[in-house]
Amino acid sequence: MDNIHSVRNSKVSRRQFLSLAAGGSIAAAISLTGCDRNLAERRTAAKKQPNIIFLLTDDHRADAMGCAGNFIIQTPNMDDLAENGVRFTNAFVTTSICASSRASIFTGQWTSRHGIKGFGTHFSEEALAQTYPLLLSQAGYRTGFIGKYGVGPKKDLPIDKYDYWKGFPGQGKYENKDENGNYKHLTQIMGEQAIEFLQGCSEDRPFCLSVSFKAPHVQDSDPRQFIYDRAYSDLYKDDAIPAPETAHPRYFDALPEFLRNSEARRRWEKRFPNNEKFQESVRSYYRLITGVDIVIGKIRDRLKQLSLDDNTVIILIGDNGFYLGDYGLAGKWFPHEMSIRVPLLVYDPRANSKHRSLTLDQMALNVDIAPTILELAHLKAPRQMQGRSLVPLLKGRKPRWRSEFFYEHPFEHKTIAKSEALRTKRFKYARYIDYDYEELYDLENDPAETINLAKDDKYQRTLTYLRRRCNQLAKKAKGGL
Repeated sequence: MDNIHSVRNSKVSRRQFLSLAAGGSIAAAISLTGCDRNLAERRTAAKKQPNIIFLLTDDHRADAMGCAGNFIIQTPNMDDLAENGVRFTNAFVTTSICASSRASIFTGQWTSRHGIKGFGTHFSEEALAQTYPLLLSQAGYRTGFIGKYGVGPKKDLPIDKYDYWKGFPGQGKYENKDENGNYKHLTQIMGEQAIEFLQGCSEDRPFCLSVSFKAPHVQDSDPRQFIYDRAYSDLYKDDAIPAPETAHPRYFDALPEFLRNSEARRRWEKRFPNNEKFQESVRSYYRLITGVDIVIGKIRDRLKQLSLDDNTVIILIGDNGFYLGDYGLAGKWFPHEMSIRVPLLVYDPRANSKHRSLTLDQMALNVDIAPTILELAHLKAPRQMQGRSLVPLLKGRKPRWRSEFFYEHPFEHKTIAKSEALRTKRFKYARYIDYDYEELYDLENDPAETINLAKDDKYQRTLTYLRRRCNQLAKKAKGGL
């Protein structure tokens, strides 16, 4: 009788109970009750754990969004995420190159710790298991990956580790064809894949979708470089893009010889050698970013159609910055601000009104992404993660926060100088390891980094302190804990 009483007071309807009981299947009625309860519990748990969409752009400098004060580029969907979420104005990467930065995002570790210094190295099985997508998967999340994986060779892609996989190795190509032979841009394809993933989601299980765009990275092997979607050919065609102040030849002439003869200068000659080419390249760069923005809008529309929008956190960051002719250079790699500073937006629809439309100036790093995602999912970050969760900042708290960070670029390349740097709130100390060359900039008085104070007698105490502190943080980055 106790069992019958429990069934009658459950969510099983009287009709279901009587039907089962009439057939002599009290046990079935009780089983149905248990299933119904389990389903309710799963739905409650899924509601507590938010869905997460992580968007990664490639070579996206921090000022290439409307919400960052750029009055030419059109990014209404990114701007809306900022308007109704949180924008970090001091977001940086700890290594400015695709493979290393992406590995830092996956692991929450500095390059010195995770060891992915080039394009041919993949995670070990043990390291892969401690990346944020696999930790979420172990906790019951449905996981998906779309786009440029960026870590390791093709044979080592973790295809079977995700519920939905549309990743690709290497750089990928922008121009593709559909099944009917019609032109289709890679960014559009990735948007369609994101919609396909969302169609397979439900309220019963939280999900994490990582979309790793190729845009606005160039197509390295193509003379056109920035290959945007043809649908956006008319965008920006009448806009005159102002060149950065440091594009003046005198700033290039002031660089040391190894930078003047670097890969960054060779690529500048392809993209920015004169004003006509500069205008063409930057307009095309902006078109690629607008293409990503349009996909973001489509993703958000589908979330709303599926009634998943009120429980889905969206995070957007760039994998590194980008020179647009600054100092007569192109690419990234070196410790200048435009190379290491990136956009970072976090939109959480569950946040109350006072924690929306926030612009925060705390230093946020690419190594903070993994612990942030894990805390959002109510999971504890592994001890080997070196970044810090941004969740307290997102909630309006004011914890003690970093006032400096260590930057490193150990990539082996004959014309890309290896570097290390310490970036504080006021100063930047940088050194190019193989050339015994140091730089010191007072960012408060010289934000464009044009006056190297490393040999100025008045700054020798500052230089000595920052050099020592850089050594300490380099050791800490490698040691991990």
